[in-house]
Amino acid sequence: MTEDPYRWLEAIANRREYIRNQLAGGSPVFAVSLAEGILLLGVGTGQSKVFEVFDRQALAGLGHPADLERIRQSIIDAAHLEGFTRAPEDVALRRLVGQGLGPQLKAAFEQIFAPPFLIRLLLAEVGPTPASDVLVKLGFDGSFTLHPGGVVVVADNPERESAIEAQLATALKNTSGVPNAARALLVAWHQLQSGPAAIADPASADLPTLLDALGERTVEAALLLRSHDRMARYAALDPARLGFPLRPSQHTAL
Repeated sequence: MTEDPYRWLEAIANRREYIRNQLAGGSPVFAVSLAEGILLLGVGTGQSKVFEVFDRQALAGLGHPADLERIRQSIIDAAHLEGFTRAPEDVALRRLVGQGLGPQLKAAFEQIFAPPFLIRLLLAEVGPTPASDVLVKLGFDGSFTLHPGGVVVVADNPERESAIEAQLATALKNTSGVPNAARALLVAWHQLQSGPAAIADPASADLPTLLDALGERTVEAALLLRSHDRMARYAALDPARLGFPLRPSQHTAL
């Protein structure tokens, strides 16, 4: 009996290492607070990185597509239930994560005889001002950190996230407009995928280099609008209008 706790701890450590190995090479996702709202961006194979959640909330993530879809549906259901039992304006990301997703992922991670979720998530909630935005990093084990706006990166290598976030914070100080911010995020994506030497200065990134780095993948982006005159705040962004046109081979006939 005395060995059981140690075996459980060893199993948890092995489980953590297994998940990190499975996430290795996953395409990172980004969120940044702008005057226009919160820009979320990822690079994937088509509508698999950035998602709408509720009126003021959205998420982006990396990991297994089936697990991302399960978690996406879970938080959407929780948000709509919250909006129904309270009011739509009372749906809060802190509560959705702290009382819902966080415990759900923690329980799944600690059930060592059941499959864990192979994901890392970035969640966003737009506020009246950039300083009132809420950005959340949520790990596969249910651990999460809250960020009051700014720029947040979620990648397969958490150790490099802080360095890229600091770089982006500096680069975005002198950047205005959604397309320019999207280009800075894509440069950071290229660095995380290819190593720090890929592009040392975001300002020096040329479009052909970034398009070559994308290959057959596409930029997936959305803006949570701060002020709006439409039914929904969530606005999916056309990569071509951001300056990242699709290659001819990426256009598929309907």
